[in-house]
Amino acid sequence: MKIKKYMAIVLATVCAAICCSCGKPIKAETAPSAAGTEVYSTATSMALVDGDTGELIYSKNCDARREPASTTKICTAITVLENYTLLDLPVPIPDEAIGVEGSSLYLQKGEMLTVRDLLYGLMLQSGNDCAVALAVTVGGSVEGFVKLMNETANKAGASNTNFMNPHGLHHDEHYTTARDLCAISYYAMRNETFREIVSTKRHRTPYHNHDYDRNFPNKNKILYNYAGGNGIKTGFTKKSGRCLVSSATRNEKTYICTVLNCGDMFEECMRLMDCAFSR
Repeated sequence: MKIKKYMAIVLATVCAAICCSCGKPIKAETAPSAAGTEVYSTATSMALVDGDTGELIYSKNCDARREPASTTKICTAITVLENYTLLDLPVPIPDEAIGVEGSSLYLQKGEMLTVRDLLYGLMLQSGNDCAVALAVTVGGSVEGFVKLMNETANKAGASNTNFMNPHGLHHDEHYTTARDLCAISYYAMRNETFREIVSTKRHRTPYHNHDYDRNFPNKNKILYNYAGGNGIKTGFTKKSGRCLVSSATRNEKTYICTVLNCGDMFEECMRLMDCAFSR
């Protein structure tokens, strides 16, 4: 009986190793632990966690500090949702949000949008102007809101993270890790409104001084190309490289995967989540 039990354990371990490599070599063949099983990845840093428990399953350089680019907005969104309740009340767009560089919803001076619409613009269109508008509206200033963001990250268990802005544009002291981004995302996905926003493929909102609505798609291809895909956020700057936090649920099981500085970020997240679902 002991021999049969031993052989079953060995067989399960070998099968898991074959699955996780997905045709590429595994760097370490240890069982999942606090550090996760270290696996091959094209990303500079990577982490995959169980979306139901937060347990780290797979990792690569998961505690290395990296610029997160617009995946920063995951923390921006959950910080807004935890500190502001009047989501459907229109608010004026502050001057600080006009003409912010990078991806934008092209907010206009004098325009009024609800906080909910700004959250959709933040997470689907990755609007840096939406990030600043939300920061000033909720925190009173960008600096005040960033303090709230870091408090949120700390509550989520992100111990190696420091945010300096709400959008993720380059700052020398703005950093996080793949492990921390998974922790923040796991925390955020407990919020029903957050889950609804990041799983939305397209959103429509009134367009100030236009006779048509803003109508914009979600930039996250996981929602369109991966069975069960339901989040979360893309990111890119020249310094950070391509970044993605993805999420998917199948048969009531959820996994969250973060890849940082990964050229084939969508394909890599899908490969790693396939490995997890096949465990």
